[in-house]
Amino acid sequence: MEWLVRQTEIDRFRRRCGQFRGLAIFMVVSVGALMALIYLVFPALFALTGRGPREDILPRAIWASPAICYLFGVWSIGQAMGEIGKGRLIQPALSAALRRVGLALVAGGVASVFLVSNLLRLVGSAKGGYLHFDVPGMALGMIGGALFLLGRVVDQANAAQAELDEMI
Repeated sequence: MEWLVRQTEIDRFRRRCGQFRGLAIFMVVSVGALMALIYLVFPALFALTGRGPREDILPRAIWASPAICYLFGVWSIGQAMGEIGKGRLIQPALSAALRRVGLALVAGGVASVFLVSNLLRLVGSAKGGYLHFDVPGMALGMIGGALFLLGRVVDQANAAQAELDEMI
C-alpha cells in the first residue's frame, strides 16, 4: 500500500513538472513576442513609415539583450522540468539545468552591468561611465555563477555515485 501512495506522489510530481514546462514555454513565447514587438517590430514599422527615428532600433535591441538571456534561463528550466515530467532521472536533468540557467543568468548580469551601457555609448545613444550600477543584474549574475558551480557539484556527485555503484 505504501508503494502505491509513493507512486501516486511521483506521478503527481511528474504531472506538475509537465505543467511547469508548459508555463515556462508560455512565458518565454509571450514575453519574447511582446519584447520583439516593443523593441524591434514597432520601432521598425515607425521608422519605415516615417513616424519615428531609424536610429532608435539598435539602442532598443541593445537595451533588451539581458532579458533575452534571462528568458533562455526560463526556457532551460522548462526543458528540465519537461524531461523530469517524462520520467528522466532528476540528477542528470538537474545538473544540466543548473549549468544552463547559471550561464544564462551570468550572461544576462554581465550584459546588464557592462555590455548594455558600453554598447549604447558605442552607438552614440548614451553617455556616461563604463559600468551600469544595476544591483538586480549584479545579483542575478552572482546567483547564476553559484548555480553553475552547483551544477558542477551535482555532476561530480553523479560520477562518484556511479563509481560507488560499480564497486558494489
